[in-house]
Amino acid sequence: MEALVALVIGVLTACGVYLTLRARTFPMVLGLTFLSYAVNLFLFTMGRLTIGQPPIIKATAPGYADPLPQALVLTAIVISFAMTAFVIMLALKARAELGNDHVDGREDT
Repeated sequence: MEALVALVIGVLTACGVYLTLRARTFPMVLGLTFLSYAVNLFLFTMGRLTIGQPPIIKATAPGYADPLPQALVLTAIVISFAMTAFVIMLALKARAELGNDHVDGREDT
């Protein structure tokens, strides 16, 4: 199972980097989204999912679930949503002003 999760994280990262390096704005937005998904999955898997354990340390509990990775993932989800919304609005503004969707603003050839 660890190899599968590592493979999924690697594929998401590779697809995200490839799409981010494209010359159009829509693939760049998708690439940034894939990268944020890969980071969220990485953070969540680093927390080691524990089932049936309380998130707060008690003297009577045999163990506890680490709440930090869950908090980091929730924060990363909010930040990636805001970043995606900002980049989409920036791309729409550039499209309206330049008349094309190239990242560097060049004309279509």
